[in-house]
Amino acid sequence: MSLIRLENISRRYQMGGETIHALREVSLDIQRGEYVAIMGPSGSGKSTLMNLIGCLDTPTAGRYELNGVSVSEMGDNQLAEIRNREIGFIFQTFNLLPRADALRNVELPLIYSGKPAAERRRIALEVLAGVGLADRVHHKPNEMSGGQRQRVAVARALANRPSLLLADEPTGNLDSKTGREILALFDELFQKGHTIIVVTHEEAVARNARRIIRILDGLIASDERMDGRESKVEGQKTGADGRAVPAPDGTAP
Repeated sequence: MSLIRLENISRRYQMGGETIHALREVSLDIQRGEYVAIMGPSGSGKSTLMNLIGCLDTPTAGRYELNGVSVSEMGDNQLAEIRNREIGFIFQTFNLLPRADALRNVELPLIYSGKPAAERRRIALEVLAGVGLADRVHHKPNEMSGGQRQRVAVARALANRPSLLLADEPTGNLDSKTGREILALFDELFQKGHTIIVVTHEEAVARNARRIIRILDGLIASDERMDGRESKVEGQKTGADGRAVPAPDGTAP
């Protein structure tokens, strides 16, 4: 069973009298344990796709299943529960509490999920040690480097043992050396069996994943596995280069 299954997902927005088609009947499967990069230029629909996968938004049409549960028609409270239980978010700007130390920042999602204090502390210490910050647990964000702050964010994302790690431009605020260190950490997490989706505009970042999905004009333009095989995109034909094949009338599929 797929961890993520999108079936004919569309997302439309009204801008005054104009309808914006951010996503157009996108179908996509992502298996448990995959490491996937989603790429696309500004306005392509990649951020909309990320928001839908992350249960931060709901589709206008289509069906989304996450870990076997249909989430496409859930309300806000149900989506919040799914996000806390199933998804660990990693942001470009870290989004850490500035006055809380690393331990408290990592404990935060565990508080929301109702874990008792002793268990919260045990889990937070464990995941901080796992990302190489055992000696920084009582440091506040302004006492850490950018790379260390991002490691705290990764530890926080791991705290609830989510089904999916969803990273939005995770190296965008880091220098190249620190960015490579964070990508190496992602690779370690992938090797341990975590499912990772990275949304990025950087080709070098995407090439660290094992599968690259490119979004253009609200469609999947290509879906490439790094072993050279092309993924089947349900409902959208792809050619030998993995790009969407136009319909006979010349329109997008």
